Amino acid sequence: MEFDMRAFAADLCRHRSIAGEEATAAAFVAERLADLGFETYAWDADAAALAAHPSFPDDLDAAAVEGRRSVAGVLELGGAGDGDSAAEGESDGDPVPTLALNGHLDVVPAEPAEWSSDPFEPVWRDDPDRSADADAGGDGVGETLTARGAADMKSGLAACVGAAVDVREGVANGSITLPPAGLRLVVEAVAGEEDGGYGAATAALASPYPFERDAAIVAEPTELRPVVACEGSLMARLEIDGRSAHAATRWRGEDVLPRFEAVREAFAELEAERGESVSHPLYEGFPVPWPVVCGRVEAGSWASTVPATLEAEFRIGVAPGETVTEVEAAFRERLERVAAADPWLRDHPPRFERFSVQFEPAEIAVDEPVVEAVRAGLAATGLPDVEARGATYGADSRHLVAAGVPAVLFGPGTIDEAHYPDETIAWAEVVAARDAVAAAAERFANDYTA
Repeated sequence: MEFDMRAFAADLCRHRSIAGEEATAAAFVAERLADLGFETYAWDADAAALAAHPSFPDDLDAAAVEGRRSVAGVLELGGAGDGDSAAEGESDGDPVPTLALNGHLDVVPAEPAEWSSDPFEPVWRDDPDRSADADAGGDGVGETLTARGAADMKSGLAACVGAAVDVREGVANGSITLPPAGLRLVVEAVAGEEDGGYGAATAALASPYPFERDAAIVAEPTELRPVVACEGSLMARLEIDGRSAHAATRWRGEDVLPRFEAVREAFAELEAERGESVSHPLYEGFPVPWPVVCGRVEAGSWASTVPATLEAEFRIGVAPGETVTEVEAAFRERLERVAAADPWLRDHPPRFERFSVQFEPAEIAVDEPVVEAVRAGLAATGLPDVEARGATYGADSRHLVAAGVPAVLFGPGTIDEAHYPDETIAWAEVVAARDAVAAAAERFANDYTA
């Protein structure tokens, strides 16, 4: 069965796989992988196991985790170009190199009013910058695809499937030569990445496979550049208590808003200080390497009443090499300084507690074999060989790295399109990613040493 990457990506984008609704998309991918001759696996997110994981809250809502299915397809490719399956993970006594190609199924919600078309009905458009180079009726390299998940990251997952199929075909026709041990390719489609990595974390805690993964390529939208470091984040909720009073006699109350502004200013100052004091060579080009954002604030109860309660939620960047706990301590200490300088807050201390999912940073060496394989794949397919870089966002790679699986982010599209209205990807990048990942897999297999 031939693999139609355009149809696969478009059909996958039609699935409204927002948080908790990934099951139909998972079934679709599993069916397609089986049709293509992959051996398929499936696992559900484990709420009890995740609750004991440091990234997830102890009181993780089991109902929110239930039914979050992930799937995978495995190809066992024999060595010396013979296309035979490697027996029980070994060939001639040598361990089989195992490379995972990972993508997530879930997408963030879309507001239809902000889109020019139905977010879950894919739209193909000619790309004026590429149409002149596209073959009529060809693979669509002169087009763009618009849909929720087109960039983040269903097209990347489609490229992973295509790359695995191409490697199998290359082994069969002799254009790809594998080492005697062969190569095992695992295409993973995981659930709950946007929620912190339900599927990837569950698989890291208890592998769904009868073998170990040696390395991984996570097809996030990186503009076809390898990303070896992902920033972590502390998610923390601030609560401040004041005292209410009638607006006509506001001096009798204790307003929480100026107190909040003092905290926000102090956190902004600490953000700037950390930008100078916490250095990392892969983050020197970012104007704000460790961002602090207050994404939600709710205060008061009535326009004519001095606001006496405030709740705010912060997302605080954590540099590779740091821990969430260390950064939390630094911001908690700065909050205590603000409270100490305010007589009311001294007697009514603000509360600052974690909520939701915490993202630990993750990093692998720039000369890790899987990184060098990706760079070799770029060179082999005529793409620019670019230096590895860091990213200010988190990804499922951190769960793989924590489990001892070196993982590099590499995929088509740009993070600038992720979570945006009219999310769009240039199809030429998806085609290029497919070719580069296939070449990277061949290089990884031939360079692998146990």
